[in-house]
Amino acid sequence: MTTEPEFPLPPRSEKFEGLLKLRLDEARSGGGTRETVTVDWNGQALHVDVIDLPLDELLYNPATHRIRAQCSHDREREKTLKVQPWLGESQDYLGSLLKAMPTNPTKRDPDFDKLKEDLRQYGQNEPGLVTHHGILVNGNTRAAALRELGVPSMRVGVLPASFTWADITAVELSLQLRNDSRREYSYINRLLAIDERIRLGISREAIAKEFRCATKTVDQNVWILQLIRDQIERSESEGVSLRLVDFEGMQERLRELHRDYVSLAKTNPDDAEVLKEYRVAALLLGFAKTDVRWIDEGFFDDYLARELPAHLAPAPSETPSGPTVIPGLNVSMPAPPDKVETARSVAETVLRTTAQVHAREIDEDVRRGAKDTLAETKDAFDQAIDHAGRTGRLKKKKRLAQERLKDATASLELCTSEVVKAKGARAFDVDDFDEALQEFRVAVRQLAEQVSRGNDNPGAGVSWLLKAATAKEEDE
Repeated sequence: MTTEPEFPLPPRSEKFEGLLKLRLDEARSGGGTRETVTVDWNGQALHVDVIDLPLDELLYNPATHRIRAQCSHDREREKTLKVQPWLGESQDYLGSLLKAMPTNPTKRDPDFDKLKEDLRQYGQNEPGLVTHHGILVNGNTRAAALRELGVPSMRVGVLPASFTWADITAVELSLQLRNDSRREYSYINRLLAIDERIRLGISREAIAKEFRCATKTVDQNVWILQLIRDQIERSESEGVSLRLVDFEGMQERLRELHRDYVSLAKTNPDDAEVLKEYRVAALLLGFAKTDVRWIDEGFFDDYLARELPAHLAPAPSETPSGPTVIPGLNVSMPAPPDKVETARSVAETVLRTTAQVHAREIDEDVRRGAKDTLAETKDAFDQAIDHAGRTGRLKKKKRLAQERLKDATASLELCTSEVVKAKGARAFDVDDFDEALQEFRVAVRQLAEQVSRGNDNPGAGVSWLLKAATAKEEDE
């Protein structure tokens, strides 16, 4: 079972520990008030000494959840990072990601510049945290900003020498998940942090408390992360695949997908799969959540099939696929229906071409072809979603009058109940109520007038309305 990532100790650990011991001894024997910082470690308050250390002696944490997903931005540098995290090249890569936008690591994050300006004006208010080997547990982004400012040292709390990587992660999460955190984890990094806690055997209830959310939200996050990992695996072609960072910025759309998928799967699992495939494709094509909502299980047959170019349309299966036999169990599962296979085919085209467009290491001709395919597919989706939206809005308009009448009926039922209560309390004002009824009668007449137009064959309900509206008052 995969747990927390383990990395080798930095090569100059002994030298750093010597410096650390010297600084700690000086702080403890210097007299006066010692500065300490309190951290939450597995539910216990841990007080650690704070000292000043040279910034060039501190190392960015390769396991920090701050940029876990963004590490996949550059595949080659990520490989080096995993094997040799303390190399200058790897540390530079971590530094560049700490300064970049979570959704687009090629661009500088304005929030980083705000942090840098705050440090320039007011200095470092809160200490970071460091291990006995010089690895920053908390304060990685601040260290990057201080280095750009040319500050020579950083105040850090020193964690116990016995801390493991699991202990480091527990402390990091307890600090970063506070409500007053300067800069929250990006969405995908939050998913990864929850996943790691689950793999460590921590209960969902405890994780929910740790992340300040409901248990059902933990389950939702687990589902979404597994969905993302499945899409990454399916996108692999030409030696490249999608990256975790490609799904940053999709938080609300992924949550809506989970909600609609779970709801539909209760009655029709196949339709839920179809819905998931087309919506994932739309997410990667960059459609907004207000557009994605128009995609339902009938999206392909009703709209997309007529817009998709012939060379991109899924080829019909010539021979029906038989049941799938599960190895070792001698149990067969029915083959997925054609509509599910069609949806998967469309989605996989988007998955693979998106991965090829984003990959740096792929042949330029392959990328160019992927861009063309992606553009054609997006145009087809755009047209299909536009038609689906217009149809959906029209249906909504057709139902709007009926829904308003249902609301009015519910209000009348409540009115009846209030009349009974008022009479029981001898607080019923007949004159005021009669005045309100006169206004109600005018509204009924206006409604009847509109309904009667062009309605040569009214039903029982409309006939009653017309009679009620034309009834004469006693004094008329």
